[in-house]
Amino acid sequence: MPVRTALAALAAALLCLASTQAAQDDRRAERERMVANIAQLAAAGAATGSGRSRRLDPDVLLALRRTPRHLFVPQSQQSRAYTDGALHIGYEATISQPFIVALMTDLLDVERDDVVLEVGTGSGYQAAILSQLAGQVYSVEIVPQLAQRAAAQLKALGYNNVAVRAGDGYAGWPEHAPFDAIIVTAGATRIPAPLVRQLKPGGRMLIPVGASSRSQRLTLVRKDAHGRVRSERLLDVNFIPLVEPPR
Repeated sequence: MPVRTALAALAAALLCLASTQAAQDDRRAERERMVANIAQLAAAGAATGSGRSRRLDPDVLLALRRTPRHLFVPQSQQSRAYTDGALHIGYEATISQPFIVALMTDLLDVERDDVVLEVGTGSGYQAAILSQLAGQVYSVEIVPQLAQRAAAQLKALGYNNVAVRAGDGYAGWPEHAPFDAIIVTAGATRIPAPLVRQLKPGGRMLIPVGASSRSQRLTLVRKDAHGRVRSERLLDVNFIPLVEPPR
């Protein structure tokens, strides 16, 4: 490649990067307000459903501050990106409200070297948050168009420790198991046995469980060092259904 062409290409790339960073910086104040609201909700007891105050991990809040949520939603929804509500992202899917993303990330208790499985990539926003806390994130999305879009956006924004594939999240991603932590962002009628098998001893899984979207409870599943499993039902949530095999 001629030197002049190479320099022009580099200049164009730097201009694109600067434009992206400027766009993110333009929304920094909105992200700060979003994080402040999340912290207030947790302090007021919304994070437990029992009225007990909870202090969210500062690293989780920092990841939320750094992540441009508006770039993970359709352009028509970007003006609402930092309000505390779920937003439609197409294909009958949603991006969870920021408070739920923060809470589930906090409860998952991810450590720097952890390998994490996400079931339900959606927009890629939750994976972007996790990528800043874990060593590697594997994410499975059943809608191919969403998987492709999320993978492209995560790559474009530099989240290089996230791998996305289209597939059946109920079956997990056995090639990369066992996982230190698993997060499921769709409501299941039962705790999927394949995911429990893919959970490392000492690992934990967060999953909404309930017979319908109106009766889901966010459930924390733990596997001890001997492989024994126990679960704790935490608070009411409302997620789109997880695609499950017939009983």
